Amino acid sequence: MDRAQKEKVVEELGQIFESSGVVVVAHYAGLTVAEMQDLRARMRAADGAVRVAKNRLAKIALEGKPCESIANLLTGMTVLTYSEDPVAAAKVAEAFAKDNQKFQILGGAMGGTALDRAGVKAVSEMPSREELIASIVGCIGAPASNIAGAIGAPASNIASILSTIEERAEAA
Repeated sequence: MDRAQKEKVVEELGQIFESSGVVVVAHYAGLTVAEMQDLRARMRAADGAVRVAKNRLAKIALEGKPCESIANLLTGMTVLTYSEDPVAAAKVAEAFAKDNQKFQILGGAMGGTALDRAGVKAVSEMPSREELIASIVGCIGAPASNIAGAIGAPASNIASILSTIEERAEAA
């Protein structure tokens, strides 16, 4: 890899570290190509990505970035999983680690906050952006449907009373 290629990799990694909601660092020694492809496919499905890069280049790319504190995790055979959604990459990495003992999560970063192994696990257990939006919409929609039901109920009660009175009048 010549100097221009290295500079390009450092620039790409810098953009990843700057724009990602979460970055998870893990060791992947011993994973087969098929297992790595499985990890990449799972990350793509969650709108995330996987990147294997030289630790030295990744450390250079981290300089001056909010998540600079994860530089000490970059030792050995490391892989970066990342996503714009602050939860997606952590969820996928945790699920993949459960299925593959060789995939060992070291830690990561969520914006400027460094995460240890327990921190990544905690982030993975949080609801995703879509789940939060759905619950907020549900909370907003519930009172509206209750109000509509309350407004509509007296009218239906009046209608049933009127129909009962009409039936009695016809029977008499």
